[in-house]
Amino acid sequence: MKSLPNCCVVHQDDFFKKPGQIEVGEDGFKQWDVIAALDMEAMTNTIKGWVENPVKFARTHGVTLSNTSNMTGPEEQLHILIVEGFLLYNYLPLMDVFNKCYYITIPYQECKSRRSMRQYTIPDLPGLFDGHVWPMYLKHRREMEDNNLPIEYLDGLRTKEEIYTQVYEDIQNTLLNRL
Repeated sequence: MKSLPNCCVVHQDDFFKKPGQIEVGEDGFKQWDVIAALDMEAMTNTIKGWVENPVKFARTHGVTLSNTSNMTGPEEQLHILIVEGFLLYNYLPLMDVFNKCYYITIPYQECKSRRSMRQYTIPDLPGLFDGHVWPMYLKHRREMEDNNLPIEYLDGLRTKEEIYTQVYEDIQNTLLNRL
């Protein structure tokens, strides 16, 4: 966000429903890893708010706009919205909004290892990863792949810096080609 001009971010995690609204699935686990756990209508409305008026959106979200040219005001400048989340590409009403799509993949063992290192307010129940989290990841990834969406898959075993550089350069090239 700091590297791109006039950039705002929408986080899918900000749209989780309240814990009491999350159903328990047949596997016995709360279904946090499904699209129904998220208020996707509210997320879509937030994104539409940015599309309709990125300057107002930025100001109401505390983002300082850069003035890259003395000849144009904030309304005429290029504005960028990053939308990040784990089920973005499983909600087809949003697909028309995205210009670029990236998805970071990691193999099972690495995913399990990283998940075990995370500190959650409520720790994972025993068996949650193998019984729910990983199967849901595979299910949602298959859905994305079956929809033939224009997603660039990134190797999550690469360093954060390598992934950042790859995406940043791709975005910069895309912006240069638009001029």
